[in-house]
Amino acid sequence: MTQLQTPKASRNQDTGRLSFMGSSMVAAPDTSTRGSVVNTSALLSPSSATPGTFTSVPTPSFTSTHVRDRTRKGNAEGSRRTPVRRTPSRRAAAPLATAATAALLLCGPLAAAPAHAADQPGGSTDAVKPPARMSTVGGKRLGRPGTQVDPKAGAPALPKELSGKSWVVADAESGDVLAAHNAHWQLPPASTLKMLFADTLLPKMPKTKTHKVQLSDLDGMGEGSSLVGVKENYTYSVHDLWLGVFLRSGNDAVHVLAAMNGGVPATVKEMQAHAEYLNARDTHVVTPDGYDEKGQVSSAYDLTLFARSGLQKADFREYCSTATAQFPGTFEKDKKGKKTRSSFGIQNTNRLLTGLGVEPYKGIAGVKNGNTTNAGATFTGVAQRGNRVLLVTVMNPQEKEVNEVYKETARLFDWGFKAADSVNPIGTLVRPGAAGANHPSAGGKEDHKHAQASVSTDSGGSGGVWTAVGITGGSLVLLGALAFGVHRRWPLPELVRRRSRD
Repeated sequence: MTQLQTPKASRNQDTGRLSFMGSSMVAAPDTSTRGSVVNTSALLSPSSATPGTFTSVPTPSFTSTHVRDRTRKGNAEGSRRTPVRRTPSRRAAAPLATAATAALLLCGPLAAAPAHAADQPGGSTDAVKPPARMSTVGGKRLGRPGTQVDPKAGAPALPKELSGKSWVVADAESGDVLAAHNAHWQLPPASTLKMLFADTLLPKMPKTKTHKVQLSDLDGMGEGSSLVGVKENYTYSVHDLWLGVFLRSGNDAVHVLAAMNGGVPATVKEMQAHAEYLNARDTHVVTPDGYDEKGQVSSAYDLTLFARSGLQKADFREYCSTATAQFPGTFEKDKKGKKTRSSFGIQNTNRLLTGLGVEPYKGIAGVKNGNTTNAGATFTGVAQRGNRVLLVTVMNPQEKEVNEVYKETARLFDWGFKAADSVNPIGTLVRPGAAGANHPSAGGKEDHKHAQASVSTDSGGSGGVWTAVGITGGSLVLLGALAFGVHRRWPLPELVRRRSRD
């Protein structure tokens, strides 16, 4: 059943799902299907997948107390789901659309050619204009409206086909912001806010911990929410739930994890505190899942900070780079009458990773997408070419072609890898803590060098010792007490390594 755009349901551009394909992660030796991740061969070899097969996803039952009463639309970018019911009901598992239907979803009328981003900030003449003055965290130029780039002689031009209201291209290791467009414009973040949720909670719960879901755990989810299929009175591991968060953007999994963390209000408070620690000053957290809510905003700059911080956690890297996995289902009786726990396949909604409707991006390793009515499409991605690792965030493309946020992200990745050595940084991704936000603004080359030097030599701050880790053969720098000090390499999935070599 297609998620429709109704007064109380979100527009959903990420509803399609291909036949069950292998994951980017290799399964750990475990006979259980709970949260297991299948091998990558099917995903790397499309011909090995069975065409036209779709895994059914159970629809959880809810009472009216589980749903926030809304007059606007919420997020449902995770998967094709029936809208959350407001009356008690129990529904049998319903199959997703057929492959033909999924193909139709990917076809749409071609819109008019988008304007050059530098000519029309936001990519549309009728788009709301960004504030004349925005935050200057990370550099004075990052606070200016419009496109900011400082090319050297011979530098490649930015792509013309950019319509995002806001975007950032940054070097994940050095923190250099290579180019940006309305970097600090406060906009609804949709489910990209789940990066902050994960970065805040992941260290608090061991992945082996289990929890039996109570009815109250699912209270407060917005109508039209994306769901992975969590059911009350069933037990899930923390690992299961994080797979639901990262792959299907499941608000049900988010709410269960929040309940395990002391509840939604406590979790929102912790997320806000963590955002402030990361110097993500454009972010105001109202919900843990990114559902449209009055006053809930972030920025392309802040989302990039969240991704950079999260990617320094091994579990975060694993989850955000996993293409497909198995999620626990219901108990079913076999022919002998014995009850066993079933499972069903889930696929990541990051289309640059899975290749649903767009070409998989070479070297992609995550991070998170989102889509709500207020936010439009949002996406933060990380990719590696050679020894260079880039982060790109795009918020709300005004060009309404299907998968536009992924296409614009890919264009910015391509430009960034070509231009990285031929542009002067126009800002920097600041490090956590008070000292990180108070270094001199990186408004030009001299300011930028000064700012980076102050970060490199500062061993103070309240953040403790943060260390650098690598992704896809490169390395990300954790900006903390030992900024740019230690480099450690962490292997990423074979999927990423193979795509990097293609």
